[in-house]
Amino acid sequence: MKNTIKSGLYGVAVGDALGVPVEFKTREYLKQNPVTDMMGFMCWNQPPGTFSDDSSLAFCTAESLCRGFDIEDMAQTFVKWMLEGYWGAHHKVFDIGGTTKHSLLRVVKGESAAFSGNFFDEDNGNGSLMRILPLVFYLQKEKDIEIIYKKVKAVSSITHAHFRSAFACFIYIVFCLEILKDKDKFEAYKDMQNVLSKFLENKSFNPVEIQLFDKILNNDISKYDESEIQSSGYVLHSLEASFWCFLNSDSYEETVLRAVNLGGDTDTTGAIAGGLAGIYFGLDDIPKKWIDKLARTNDIKDLAERLSNKIIL
Repeated sequence: MKNTIKSGLYGVAVGDALGVPVEFKTREYLKQNPVTDMMGFMCWNQPPGTFSDDSSLAFCTAESLCRGFDIEDMAQTFVKWMLEGYWGAHHKVFDIGGTTKHSLLRVVKGESAAFSGNFFDEDNGNGSLMRILPLVFYLQKEKDIEIIYKKVKAVSSITHAHFRSAFACFIYIVFCLEILKDKDKFEAYKDMQNVLSKFLENKSFNPVEIQLFDKILNNDISKYDESEIQSSGYVLHSLEASFWCFLNSDSYEETVLRAVNLGGDTDTTGAIAGGLAGIYFGLDDIPKKWIDKLARTNDIKDLAERLSNKIIL
């Protein structure tokens, strides 16, 4: 478990850091100038190994889980990041999503984390999906799918309270839980689809919303052509792109480079796909040169060990 938590956290951060310098670059540009290694500066003028808000908020999630499951504590930890640069790569914030910012400002004003999240249609960016991975370790021994859904929804809803965002996080977590059972990734994907199909049987969710997840839940996302995979900051695109990259790659490195080179929201696609690849391929498969170059790499290692101790105990 300890190494799996480490490979998950490093998996997110390395994928994120690979994408930071080329965020917003088009797929066409990256086909001509592909990312092959960790670079720096460019888009955000940050040194190589700098991770973004994606990893910072994932680390805040993990930090809060070290103290137990408490969304009020988690929300306050996110606020500490926003206001003080806590868990920032260089102890400062250089990027924050609009939905996340608006939601956390409500927490600053005294709103409960249970009601702080934005919940309109236009609030379905990937800001909760990018930080959700640490929750999988906390939920690994949970057998009740209803409890898993409830907790994932609560954590997403601190900032992203629309059903679509929460459900995307839920699909991702269920897939991760299946991967952690030491299954082949395609078997884990099929089992995730079966778990979700059964879960949805007795639910009265809006069918229009459920239909949006058709590519992932009722088809094989890996079989789609790259041209059908979008990589914007929209939560559905990020979920599809990360699954597609992971399922079509044979190593951690291949997964994250494929993700980043899709263009668009490169750091977040890299982070979300990197989380999947990290827990599946393992720590030894993440290039050591990238881990060594990562900002706060020793702090990340320490966080992984503290979360491991909390969960194992």
